[in-house]
Amino acid sequence: MQILAIILILSTNSFAQNAILGKWITIDDSSGEPRSIVEITERGSIISGKKVKLFPSPGEEPDPICDKCPEDDERYKKKIIGLDIIRNMKWSKDELKEGNILDPESGKIYKCIIWVEGGKLMVRGYWGPFYRTQIWKKAI
Repeated sequence: MQILAIILILSTNSFAQNAILGKWITIDDSSGEPRSIVEITERGSIISGKKVKLFPSPGEEPDPICDKCPEDDERYKKKIIGLDIIRNMKWSKDELKEGNILDPESGKIYKCIIWVEGGKLMVRGYWGPFYRTQIWKKAI
């Protein structure tokens, strides 16, 4: 019976991990429109996410640089497409913790927690005691 419980726990964690990895569509909080696609990958025990596609609004730069990133960050003045915006995340049961996320539009870096809920990716950025959660949709 204990072996069955261990197998069930391990398969649940594996399912959550597989559910988080892959490509996700970020959604604009104001308009509800897609803004970009972020690909979340795992190398060793570290998980990261990079922008692989943008959906610019009319009049927006189609291939912008991160000119609002902190000047002491190596991502400063780099192209946003291909930019690691999620860094140093680690598995903690069925969610990702301990890393951070960059908002290239504001240049701000936030502590981050990521989990799957109802087939959607919940991405929560923290700044001190304050936080905001974005909901991303799985890209096909």
